[in-house]
Amino acid sequence: MRRNSLSTLIEGALMVGIATILSFIKLFEAPYGGSVTLGSMVPILLYSLRNGAAKGITAGVAYGFLQLVIEPYVVHPVQLILEYPMAFGLLGLAGLFGKNYWAGVTIGILGRFISHFLAGVIFFGSYAPEGMNAVVYSLVYNGAYLLPELAISLLAVRFVFYRFLNKNEDTKYLS
Repeated sequence: MRRNSLSTLIEGALMVGIATILSFIKLFEAPYGGSVTLGSMVPILLYSLRNGAAKGITAGVAYGFLQLVIEPYVVHPVQLILEYPMAFGLLGLAGLFGKNYWAGVTIGILGRFISHFLAGVIFFGSYAPEGMNAVVYSLVYNGAYLLPELAISLLAVRFVFYRFLNKNEDTKYLS
């Protein structure tokens, strides 16, 4: 059991590292934070699907703090919590769905979207163009980069990393 815990911890750390590297490969960058990357959330989502929500949330929170160190955009302490540890931690909700990766990836990214959406409404409503409601602005702004991220993540999990989720099949070759 101890070895399994250690290997799961190492796997989580590697996934946070891979996610961080992928976060530098940006296809689009929004002006006030947020970007479409080459699947930077995929390692955290895969780790969550494979190891469960609790471990996935922990890895997501670690990744969120790392993102805070690398690319901080902070206007208020509550906004910091919403947009870094909470938003990325919610990716771990994917782990509630086991091998149902479509639902897991969608719910994980939806959790992240909700966290950014709330921060947008509360803290960035003043950035909305004149006459535009802060709720609509936050919905459009955050959707503009998280919807493409959702599509990329779903495709990556399905076609590139699907085998990673089959934990039992992978380990039989290691024996």
